[in-house]
Amino acid sequence: MNRGELEVFEIALKSLWDSSSSYYTQRSSAGLLVTEATGISTQGNGWVDAPGIQTDEMVEGWKTVTSAVHSKGGHIFLQLWHMGRASHSSFNEGKLPVAPSALAIEGEQTHTYTGKAPYEVPRALETDEIPGIVEDYKKGAINAMAAGFDGVEIHGANGYLVDQFLQAKTNKRTDKYGGSIENQYQFLKEIVEAILTVVPSHKVGLRLSPNGAYNGMGTGEFRELFTYVLEQLNQYNLAYVHLMDGLGFGFHKLGEPFTLADARKVFKGPVIGNVGYTQETAEETIARGDADLIAFGRPFISNPDLVERFANGWPLAEPAPYSDWYTPSPKGYTDFPTYKAQ
Repeated sequence: MNRGELEVFEIALKSLWDSSSSYYTQRSSAGLLVTEATGISTQGNGWVDAPGIQTDEMVEGWKTVTSAVHSKGGHIFLQLWHMGRASHSSFNEGKLPVAPSALAIEGEQTHTYTGKAPYEVPRALETDEIPGIVEDYKKGAINAMAAGFDGVEIHGANGYLVDQFLQAKTNKRTDKYGGSIENQYQFLKEIVEAILTVVPSHKVGLRLSPNGAYNGMGTGEFRELFTYVLEQLNQYNLAYVHLMDGLGFGFHKLGEPFTLADARKVFKGPVIGNVGYTQETAEETIARGDADLIAFGRPFISNPDLVERFANGWPLAEPAPYSDWYTPSPKGYTDFPTYKAQ
């Protein structure tokens, strides 16, 4: 890369951080912001224009976001992410994505910088490689705190690497990381314990999707599995468990859905519900005692003032067009007006 190309790259990078800063600052009235999924390593990335947290430059970029959010009185956690088999070799110098087992996502395609491509058969991780990935999560947490985040959320949902280890459908291992529910949980256990050596437990959350079918997920023993996982997590005094209990993002239909009430029976800490909630259903769920908080994703895209709209009974804007989600520009990202500005 010559000097001219480097200058153009740096300008483009600054523009991206400025856009991210604007996006999160616009939504800083939320009780807690959780960032978009953020890669812990080059190996773990596989989403076009997704952010990372593995370099000093990324830490400096995220500082502009956290500083802006804090200046508005907001709080923000970074979501730590490794895509596992949902990645693609084009994101990692031609190297195959890694996973618990060499099983590809079936019948779908992934987005790459050159267009859609079939999912590849991933390379099964060797046992002695796994501690290195756990260390990447730990380093990601260290970098997140250095960037000024108020905490971190481990992305253990939606068919990404942690979820791939948890579920027997994608984990056919015969070492200490597979073969039983206890062993399938081992990878997540090691990640949680590693992060807790560098971040206080009240600043660490975890996202899970027991009902999810996204990225080809769904295991017949899902109720037993996630009950066990939540029971084990009680020993860590985490900030929260963030459960994607709603079915609007896809349901594997392998049994009765795992509900927030089910989680309450076994998990003693704060519970966040997610997927498909309205203001009314969120308030009802909290009033029943099934959750302490409810997360909103898609409504917050097209309603930067979602909190104020809820508080004042103002109508919500039309949902953001899906086509805009992949556009790395202010369009469909930071250009949604507030209710009063319409």
